[in-house]
Amino acid sequence: MIFNAFERMMAGRYLRARRKEGFVSVIAGFSLAGIGLGVATLIIVMAVMNGFREDLMGRIFGLNGHLTVLGQYDVMMDYDRATDIIRGIPGVRAVTPTVEGQVMLTDNGRSVGGLVRGVRPEDLRQRPMLANAVIAGSLDDLRGQDSIMIGNRLAENFGLRVGDKLTLVSPKGKVTAMGTVPRVRAYTVRVIFSIGMSEYDSSFVFLPLEAAQTYFQVPTEGVNHLEVVVDHPDRVGEVAGTIASTNGLGGIRLRDWRQTNATFFNALQVERNVMFLILTLIIVVAAFNIISGLIMLVKDKGRDIAILRTMGASRGAIMRIFFLAGAAVGVTGTLAGLLLGVLFCQNIEAIRQGLQSLLGVELFNAEIYFLATMPATMDPHEVMNVVLMALGLSFAATLYPAWRAARTDPVEALRNE
Repeated sequence: MIFNAFERMMAGRYLRARRKEGFVSVIAGFSLAGIGLGVATLIIVMAVMNGFREDLMGRIFGLNGHLTVLGQYDVMMDYDRATDIIRGIPGVRAVTPTVEGQVMLTDNGRSVGGLVRGVRPEDLRQRPMLANAVIAGSLDDLRGQDSIMIGNRLAENFGLRVGDKLTLVSPKGKVTAMGTVPRVRAYTVRVIFSIGMSEYDSSFVFLPLEAAQTYFQVPTEGVNHLEVVVDHPDRVGEVAGTIASTNGLGGIRLRDWRQTNATFFNALQVERNVMFLILTLIIVVAAFNIISGLIMLVKDKGRDIAILRTMGASRGAIMRIFFLAGAAVGVTGTLAGLLLGVLFCQNIEAIRQGLQSLLGVELFNAEIYFLATMPATMDPHEVMNVVLMALGLSFAATLYPAWRAARTDPVEALRNE
């Protein structure tokens, strides 16, 4: 072994300082706590940000798909043929013809802006995020010219239930001698869904494809675009290239999720990197505490070092004793932080609910953060990098004090006693 029994014994005795040397133990305790809290905080924050990104991407993709195929003009004609061609391309999981438009949603004198999407009920069933989000009604009832599917937050805001009416007002109406008259039509609420993302639950509504074509005056053989879901979102560029080079699709335009949400996801990545750097400073500060504690320990144990040297202990042995003393603090703190961080991440939602009940405040507002629950997804490679970084900083912090201890001259140390 690198450290023999004598060196381990001496390092342990130095860490368990006597009463008159208790200040050294206090510094070691603070160093251990600092490293532990730094590692735990870094693991928790990175896990929450990973979970937030993953959950958010899952909900966005559950409604929007990974790739949007548009025609040369606002209306894409002969969409059935294009749908069949794209469905046969390797890597494509589903294709959804969609009619989309901005409207004003009104009921009982209240109005909010909304986005209407016209899709076929069978296409909705192929989207697990939507199919599993139905909390009232059934997708089987979403048919005909007067059916509509709305989010639960929109239903709560208007006080709507299944069977109630909701009026849609489109600014693109009929042109008359008196000007443009908005299109106004009331629809019966057949389905209420809850995605868990307030932006979608409060402003997105779905119509049967035929009803949307009628309302937005789109020809029956036309749609606004096709929503494509692929097997591997990170490889959407390969599928887009295959679609673009496929014969029979004519002039089409492609837009994938990286272009549509580039600003948003880039901002998340920048925030994640900055948070990693900031929280790493906690571990760096704790490492400086190890340096200061060991330097004080070396100063305090100058006489002991001189005696050990005169009894035959080599400079390497002295250096290993103090290195082991400092490394023990770093390893213990890192392992404690790892355990605390993992336990916290596994129970983060229960902890949030408990703190909310105890403090009487809402710690994670769905209106602000878009999600109803606090997600946490630990990446094993990321956790390992945090642990290795903490251990590396801890070991590096012990080198200089241990080197100073090994350089102590026994004669000078005993002369000054």
